[in-house]
Amino acid sequence: MAATLRDVARLAGVSFRTVSNVVNEYQHVSEATRAKVEAAIEELGYHPNYSARSLRLGRSKILGLAVPTLTQGYFAELTSEIIDAARERGYIVLTEQTNSRRELELDALQGPRRLMTDGLLINPLALTSEDAPLFSTERPVVLLGENVFCDQVDHVTMKNVEAAAAGTDYLIGLGHRRIALIGAATQDGPVMGTSTLRMKGYRQALQAHGIAPDPALELPAGTWRRADGAAGVRRLLDNGVAFDAVFAATDMLALGAMHELQVSGVTLPGDVSVLGFDNLVEGEYLTPTLSSVDGGRRRIADVAVSALIDRIENPGAPAVYQEVDFAIVERESTGLRRPSATVVAEPGAGVDVIPARLPVTS
Repeated sequence: MAATLRDVARLAGVSFRTVSNVVNEYQHVSEATRAKVEAAIEELGYHPNYSARSLRLGRSKILGLAVPTLTQGYFAELTSEIIDAARERGYIVLTEQTNSRRELELDALQGPRRLMTDGLLINPLALTSEDAPLFSTERPVVLLGENVFCDQVDHVTMKNVEAAAAGTDYLIGLGHRRIALIGAATQDGPVMGTSTLRMKGYRQALQAHGIAPDPALELPAGTWRRADGAAGVRRLLDNGVAFDAVFAATDMLALGAMHELQVSGVTLPGDVSVLGFDNLVEGEYLTPTLSSVDGGRRRIADVAVSALIDRIENPGAPAVYQEVDFAIVERESTGLRRPSATVVAEPGAGVDVIPARLPVTS
């Protein structure tokens, strides 16, 4: 027979209510009593009945997370960081991928799994502003990503325009003037889509330095996978377009771009510098290592989880829109000026260089 709360109380020599307070993380329990109860729990191998506790408290301590995909680096690393942030706060995460399909995003918002969770973090790509009423649900929702649906739901995102402008400005500061953008927006793309915002920042930085944007250097990139980055570079080379730097809208595109440049005999960063966006762990282990704009993924995870739990535990507060800070992580693909440095770039501010970590090699 599985151990019960009463078994724990009997072994610890305390009341049933005291054990319940410890299990439910009630703050006003002395450290000595808590230690005694926890020792009894460990000795008996007691496991809380979460289903019963959920019914009793009206909470499951489970958060839902719906992201477009788990196969792309950014969303995989974001999901991992959200799980860690939730665990630190005593919650677990039920994760699903929507594949950017409208019916799956709607199911994440309205499907039966919502009854299993206390709240939902969702990065929708297929839903539109006409779906805004769907986000006002009994269980709270926090939006991730660029699409803005309404001002009645908490929303955590990155400063895409400012970060892309800072990345482009950084390349210009290295002396580059023919900067190709791989991952440019298409004419029929979403107004608030990632590619649109990052291209806007790229163009703003060029224009601020008196450099006219060249359509030949702005290449859309399909699904933003490695192959799309490689295809973008191949197009530039085959068309004889002159360029001295590549700004890829994601690190995945940058990985493909670097591969295609290297197999074509182009040296990095001697002939062409490459800058990515997302600062994925994989970029630290390339040859050369990849410089990248860090849009604040870890901070997004922490802020979003905190916002959702605050909304669960303290309903009724006004919704907030939060944009996290960003940084430019300089590595070898843009010409390392010092042993691994992070260039922190804020709109309207100077650029500070702070030492950062290089991967350890044997």
